[in-house]
Amino acid sequence: MREAVREIPLSRPWLDEREEALVLEVLRSGRLSLGPWIEQFEQEVAARVDAPFAAAVSSGTAGLHLLCRIAGLGPGDEVITSPLSFVASANCFIVEGATPVFADVDPVTLNLDPAAVEAAVTERTRAIVAVDMFGFPCELDALRDIAERHGLVLIEDACESLGAEYRGRPLGAHGPSAVFAFYPNKQMATGEGGVVTTHSEEEWRLLCSLRNQGRSYDGGGGWFHHVRLGLNYRWTDVQAAIGLGQLEKLDRILELRTQAAQLYGELLEDLDGVEAPAPDDEGRRRSWFVYVVKLDEALDRNVVMDALRREGVATAEYVPCIHLQPYMRERFGFAEGLCPVAEGTAARTMALPFFTQIDHGDQERVVEVLRAAVSA
Repeated sequence: MREAVREIPLSRPWLDEREEALVLEVLRSGRLSLGPWIEQFEQEVAARVDAPFAAAVSSGTAGLHLLCRIAGLGPGDEVITSPLSFVASANCFIVEGATPVFADVDPVTLNLDPAAVEAAVTERTRAIVAVDMFGFPCELDALRDIAERHGLVLIEDACESLGAEYRGRPLGAHGPSAVFAFYPNKQMATGEGGVVTTHSEEEWRLLCSLRNQGRSYDGGGGWFHHVRLGLNYRWTDVQAAIGLGQLEKLDRILELRTQAAQLYGELLEDLDGVEAPAPDDEGRRRSWFVYVVKLDEALDRNVVMDALRREGVATAEYVPCIHLQPYMRERFGFAEGLCPVAEGTAARTMALPFFTQIDHGDQERVVEVLRAAVSA
């Protein structure tokens, strides 16, 4: 009988006594929603990313959706986004009735290729949802130039990228409204939740109203004073308390994740058939969200992943193309061949175990198992 192997998880949040103490403080206060912890969290996040305003919401998806609602996107409008992302990058405007247009990605950065975006613009295009994929900043200047020339709204899906920098400034500081998210595998984890950062006070006021059923307190209006159609995208003070604890150690979180990524890079340096993620460049500094490698075309990814799992090493496909998801094929008729770079990448990439407190010995074991799998 084969001896059981110790499993190495794909991800794990870093939570400790500080978050526990802050949550207890909220619980003992009796104020679980729309309380002061949310406002404090918003102020600290805004300061962290050098944006004047921030609005916390129930998820990153909710934040993206609200920005699409504020932009007035709807039936007849086209929105360009990346095929290589989580489905929320497209769902956020599809629910408003807009049509997705997928532009291919750069093979190195895995972000939207500005030339492909330019080529995808039509008279019906109203917006671009740009994704900072796997924590690596997109070509923000080029995309902003395209948006300005064509009169388009630019929304930045930075849900994987809190702490990343573009041209020496944090994502969120550059003007376009950005959305960050706090799912448990993210750099900062609160269970669920997100935040929208904006440089527009008017947009911030709309976000605060729309997340709270369209309420407005201007002019003496009270709890049941609704001035627009809104949604319940409220966050809770319990989650905000966890977020405040995470913000206190965000610098350390980013540092440890960078160290873990550097170690993987060193361990994989001489492993043929496995390509590490793109390094930082002159204008961009990655915030490490996941560690995704690309396998050589000659390797069978399913065989490699099965070999890892047999040895207790968690792995996952990262990520399937949005336009090839079943509901996308059925609703819009998308098929293979639309975005060849993204499709080729999605077929060959896989995530290795990666999180803030991953043990370096476990990383060595991951690569040892991977080496055996690709050499078999």
